Amino acid sequence: MPRHRRLESSQLRSDHLATRAGGDNCSCNERPSANPNGPPLLQFSPARSSILIPSEPRADENSRPALPWLVAVCAGLSGCTSPQSALDPAGVEAQSVATLFWVMLVGAVLIWVAVIGLSVFATKIRPGAYGEKAGLRLIIWGGCVFPVVVLTALLVWGLQMMPVLRAEANGPTIAVSAERFWWRVAYDVEGESGVARSLPEGGVPSANEIWLPVGQRSEFLIGSPDVIHSLWIPSIAGKMDAIPGRVNRLVVEPTKPGVYNGVCAEFCGDAHAQMALRVVVVSPEEYDAYVARQSEPASVGAEDEGFRRFMENGCDACHTVRGTAANGRVGPDLTHLASRRTIAAGTLPMSPENLATFVGFTHRVKPGVQMPGYGMLAEDEIAAIAGWLETLQ
Repeated sequence: MPRHRRLESSQLRSDHLATRAGGDNCSCNERPSANPNGPPLLQFSPARSSILIPSEPRADENSRPALPWLVAVCAGLSGCTSPQSALDPAGVEAQSVATLFWVMLVGAVLIWVAVIGLSVFATKIRPGAYGEKAGLRLIIWGGCVFPVVVLTALLVWGLQMMPVLRAEANGPTIAVSAERFWWRVAYDVEGESGVARSLPEGGVPSANEIWLPVGQRSEFLIGSPDVIHSLWIPSIAGKMDAIPGRVNRLVVEPTKPGVYNGVCAEFCGDAHAQMALRVVVVSPEEYDAYVARQSEPASVGAEDEGFRRFMENGCDACHTVRGTAANGRVGPDLTHLASRRTIAAGTLPMSPENLATFVGFTHRVKPGVQMPGYGMLAEDEIAAIAGWLETLQ
């Protein structure tokens, strides 16, 4: 066998030299070398020779696979900062949860690298170098002792957070009633958590938007009159279920002013995905001024055409507008509707056009809500109602 290999090698060299000398037994094409100082590369036709000298890959060809990974990483990181990201904390509890997440993520990556590296070492670099006793020791220490120590440390760390995050509030108490598919809000209420038929009455009513003072521990009393919901403001705190027949307590302490998104985190029906709210964090002085404005009656004229249409079409049976004869309790309080940022619990931005769309085509915008659509009204009637609602500052 060695002799045959030497003969084949000599024959190949002879054929190659004959080709370089201009022989007629094979055809070749000269190409400039990747190295300008080196000899030209030869590429022989497979039909007439078995010799093929490939060209060296270009630098840009090697770098192409990195581009999709770079795009994916940038897209993933862009989602970490938003008004609804738990990885962009703006509250004490959210900060604690984010820190725990990053510590666990780094630890998981290190463990993964260690396991893969050990596997490669044992199977590729030094296969069979260690006996059964070494493998048994690795299983006991790496597979039993190490996980117990790590999980115990994480459990102790997590339990130590609970007393701090559930400490007494020193700010306002706000009642939040989760109702399909919107949020009833009342500021400065008095009550406690526990089993109860409903949330405490009173306070300053609002809907679908919660204002909080920065740097103060505010208390939410959370309940529901229909099905189980769950209030979650990812950037500020963890979620808390809203359960019929029970009042739950959630203490939040925002640390940065801004506008954040809250959602319902428990499936509750058709419009579950559209059951959102805005959380506005401001200074304590701005918070007090806002609640004082919300406590005032609406500044509207009873002779307004839009108000007349509002009353004639029965809207007052479900909605309250303090300062007028409208005193319904089924739907959201509309006294200061236009001061809110969105319509229909975060579904549409506040504007006269969107108000008219929601009034006329309610179930196209938000399927499953109890409010009926008023598409049977003339466009000028719907525009008049929407225009009047826009004045409710």
